[in-house]
Amino acid sequence: MKALNTVFKPALGLIAAACLTAGLIGPAAAQDTLTENEVVDAASDFFDITSEAAADVVARIFEDLGEPNGYITGSEGSGAIGVGLRYGEGNMTLADGTERRVFWQGPSVGFDVGGNASQVFTLVYDIQDADDIYRRFPGVEGSYYFVAGIGVNYQRAEDITLVPMRTGVGLRAGANVGYLSYSQRRKILPF
Repeated sequence: MKALNTVFKPALGLIAAACLTAGLIGPAAAQDTLTENEVVDAASDFFDITSEAAADVVARIFEDLGEPNGYITGSEGSGAIGVGLRYGEGNMTLADGTERRVFWQGPSVGFDVGGNASQVFTLVYDIQDADDIYRRFPGVEGSYYFVAGIGVNYQRAEDITLVPMRTGVGLRAGANVGYLSYSQRRKILPF
């Protein structure tokens, strides 16, 4: 009997581990990404637009990057005459339920003039820890596309990608290069 236990216990352990890894037994793993439908629903509710309008822009982002870990909802104001400034605030919600308050600010330089106030819905990709959001994210504002009245651009720092979707009022034209610095507290200086 002892000889059978010596043989079967390790074998059963390996089989159980393989089944658990494959998801055949045990509790389901926590979802760490958001589906396209979840993002469309959240974006259409936040922007107060139809699901169809939100689906157009979200589908394009999902084609490029897949499922995000979370999103940031907030508002911002910006202005520029060659040199620009942008300030915003909002809440980050991750797929695992983690939430963080975030503020962002940043300078820009370019062929850019005007001002605007926007609602911002930002998709967050490949974030491992919620506090990793607090850093600088470079971006090129002129490299965005405009779908269903929503402007979109991509920002990246190390492995984390942010995809701000903006809609709002104002007139701002041109192209610029800059960054957004995300922080735990509001900052007056954008650097």
